[in-house]
Amino acid sequence: MRRVHVVGNSGSGKSTLAASLSGRLEVPWLELDSIFHMRDWTPRPVAEFREEVDRFTAAGGWVVDGNYSAVRDIVWARADTVVWIDLPRHTIMRRLLRRTLRRMATGTELWNGNRERFRFLFQKDESILRWAWIQHEKYRERYRQAAEDPANAHLRFVRVASREDIGRLLG
Repeated sequence: MRRVHVVGNSGSGKSTLAASLSGRLEVPWLELDSIFHMRDWTPRPVAEFREEVDRFTAAGGWVVDGNYSAVRDIVWARADTVVWIDLPRHTIMRRLLRRTLRRMATGTELWNGNRERFRFLFQKDESILRWAWIQHEKYRERYRQAAEDPANAHLRFVRVASREDIGRLLG
């Protein structure tokens, strides 16, 4: 593993695992959210987003985390491994609720001045909890199919379905 893409639902632990892998492999790490979400949660224009990801993944070793279909072709063309975090929905929702409430209470800055707000919990289009609930099965099916797709035969898919799997991966 030298070029790794970490994918999975919101709250599954992508960034935490990606940071650990980056340190273990001694390669840089890119959290896609950090370059996609500009000030005031404004999305970066797709062409700029793709340029940033293209530049980062041109290196010989890296870890990228995030599920953005707008750059998946770039990342997967250069990756050697996809780590798919596929934890149970109840585990993800518990973690995500705890993380989100902690960030809201402390006013933690995420990227580019952005912060999660209590009002986001109740707005249909802004709720990370609603998003994660709806996306859970979609991501599960997306990455299951991708792992079986002959077009991705150049990639090693590592499905992480438990805390023990994470421990074995980080070995």
